[in-house]
Amino acid sequence: MKRILIAEDEESIRTFVVINLERAGYSVVQAEDGAQALKLFDEYEGDFDVAILDIMMPNVNGLDVCKTLRERSSNLGIIMLTAKTQEMDKVTGLMVGADDYVTKPFSPSELMARVDVLYRRVELGRGRTENDSDTLVSGRFTLNLRNRTLKRGDTPIELTQVEFQIMEYFFENPDAALSRGDILRRVWGSEFYGEEKIVDVNIRRLRMKVEENPSAPQHLFTVWGVGYKWIG
Repeated sequence: MKRILIAEDEESIRTFVVINLERAGYSVVQAEDGAQALKLFDEYEGDFDVAILDIMMPNVNGLDVCKTLRERSSNLGIIMLTAKTQEMDKVTGLMVGADDYVTKPFSPSELMARVDVLYRRVELGRGRTENDSDTLVSGRFTLNLRNRTLKRGDTPIELTQVEFQIMEYFFENPDAALSRGDILRRVWGSEFYGEEKIVDVNIRRLRMKVEENPSAPQHLFTVWGVGYKWIG
């Protein structure tokens, strides 16, 4: 079942989103605030494909909900709803585990495009079988394509769906300079409406996970004027 959790305290916006999601074939569970969202997530035993979280909510804000949900599930797709004035919150949301954000006001087509891309990414992670090529190896790092995990030696590194897809792209193109546009199209899809800085934030988050010293990277390098490259 294509199940989505939406947490939004403004009823008019929540209703607008729910109507469009249901028209697109999603089953939607609604929460009026962050505390209710966490309660519903537990009640459904985490059986959600995507969560849509407003940042500014009473009781528990969207950033705290995002962080908690990400701790409970690396497979869940998370989209933050933000206002134009919440620039730092966008970056913070991505750093604590969100996959994407949509800025209010947004059109139904924009939101649905982002949800569909994220849902397909989650499904892709579930769709690997024993017959698929199991691993990609780069130096000390092993990327398991079937169970969507990364290891440095014997040490597991937990990745979100977005982080996994970025790493898969790097492993398929070792030592190659990949532009932000290349990464956006590969990971977020050609219909992505947002800004390229979403790539930069995810790279920063990945460095914190894969590098022993993120400020002096040995594997995930910036190629000035182009983008990034991976050296195993």
